Amino acid sequence: MARPRRPEDLAAQLTEAIAPRAKSLIITVYGDAVLPHGGSLWLGSLIELMGLFGMSERIVRTSVFRLCKDDWLTNTQIGRRSFYRVTDSGKERFAAAERRIYAPLAREWNRGWDLLMVPPNALDAETRDALRRELTWQGFGTASATVYAHPNCDEAAMHRSLAELGVADKIVHMKASLDRAEGFGALRDLVRGCWDIDQLEHDYAAFLDHFRPVWAAIDAAEAPAPAACFVLRTLMIHDFRRILLRDPMLPPDLLPADWPGQESRMLTRNLYRRLAGPSESFLMQAATTANGPLPDAQPAFHGRFGGLETIPAG
Repeated sequence: MARPRRPEDLAAQLTEAIAPRAKSLIITVYGDAVLPHGGSLWLGSLIELMGLFGMSERIVRTSVFRLCKDDWLTNTQIGRRSFYRVTDSGKERFAAAERRIYAPLAREWNRGWDLLMVPPNALDAETRDALRRELTWQGFGTASATVYAHPNCDEAAMHRSLAELGVADKIVHMKASLDRAEGFGALRDLVRGCWDIDQLEHDYAAFLDHFRPVWAAIDAAEAPAPAACFVLRTLMIHDFRRILLRDPMLPPDLLPADWPGQESRMLTRNLYRRLAGPSESFLMQAATTANGPLPDAQPAFHGRFGGLETIPAG
């Protein structure tokens, strides 16, 4: 039986395989690691952290400039040092994503549906495209050119997006419930028309291929390097969120057999619990704020995935 690869080697291989974009990866680092510690970071610390993923100082500076323009971050200058913290708008967006990414494994469906209806000619082409992109990232499916559907949407995030796009008074939000008299056959067909289930299934399978070896490596390592744990944790959440935020979290009755989504969430939970301790130790030593070291993580951090208690090995 082959020995598990070293976590440090896997960190380098996965960085190359996943090839994250700097701007998107910085969002992951802030949402997953920095925000639980207050949401502010010295630019020099961010440059060092991003260097672990092969990102240059130039691309980091360019990316944070763009994130400020997009209202994710805001800059405070103290002497010659720049500190970047999450904006109020960014906190709302992170909170909406966090409710989905770090949710416990058990999810219940009340057989209800949220429907968003766009009256014909109510939106110009640019606004219509922006609405479609935003709703897709919230897991909505396209039932028709003017109807979006979701079996379990985050209503707060949905209403915030409609308001930010300036279309809240132009979209009709309705609730519907499933009539099971005719079974699930027609609904399964409708689901495949609304969502790219095959692509989601492919992406989840690729995620499992990437991170199952990480579990074996961490499980076999006596004391994995904290910096490697930080890289692996960040890459895992980055890859997982890119899939999950497109996933409507359909109930098992509407999904193919052996759906890999639940296995991906279970692997993410288990790995996160194992990586959290060493990666947090590294972060606390590596990161600086305007007031000195990072403050301790907020209590909500320890409640991610239903609680970050240690998973017994073996």
